[in-house]
Amino acid sequence: MPVSGADHHLPALGDARLDEAVLRQQLAQAHAWTPELSGDGRWGSGRAPASAAVLVPLVRREHGLTVLLTRRTEHLRHHGGQISFPGGRSEPDDADSGATAMREAQEELGLQPSLVELIGQLPAYTTVTHYVVTPVVGLVRTPLSLAPDPGEVAEVFEVPLAFLMNPAHHQRHVFEFDGGERQFLSMPWTGAGADGVRREYFIWGATAAMLRNFYSLLAR
Repeated sequence: MPVSGADHHLPALGDARLDEAVLRQQLAQAHAWTPELSGDGRWGSGRAPASAAVLVPLVRREHGLTVLLTRRTEHLRHHGGQISFPGGRSEPDDADSGATAMREAQEELGLQPSLVELIGQLPAYTTVTHYVVTPVVGLVRTPLSLAPDPGEVAEVFEVPLAFLMNPAHHQRHVFEFDGGERQFLSMPWTGAGADGVRREYFIWGATAAMLRNFYSLLAR
């Protein structure tokens, strides 16, 4: 998909804005803030919307915070092969969005809840597949030992938070759909995967939109 532009005119967030204390402060105010992107656009027909949650895992590394992301297995019915946060549909026994996000992260990645401190959440994002997704932000302690579920997760990798919080890396794509024009964001990143091999990861769709909302909140 051709790139129509990138947001080079917007400032990158430096270390001061990515400090953990600032993250906590800004997330505490997120409930009174309107996000830049609230959903994928027009829904298709079918079932009623369902609640879901994802974990936005910020891993504490010596060189700064990184974002833990997954590449979904190709055979999955929804979003197979795409880059995503760990997460999924809320279950009746989940106390809240945080419980959903942590349960799913443990099921998908083997991420132990004792390693994660939830520090806030972003406003919900509605996907074209009719999920109302709440992104829950958590700080993850190291050392980190994961056991990804091969039925859902093809790969786990980390991207520096500073890279994702630089709008120069936020590419815009415009395309024609159903008689109209639609737009989506991507944040391609080239880096080493869990196997040490460098490759390009095409972060786009709802994942990129939630990261853009995170940027907008922290840049206020």
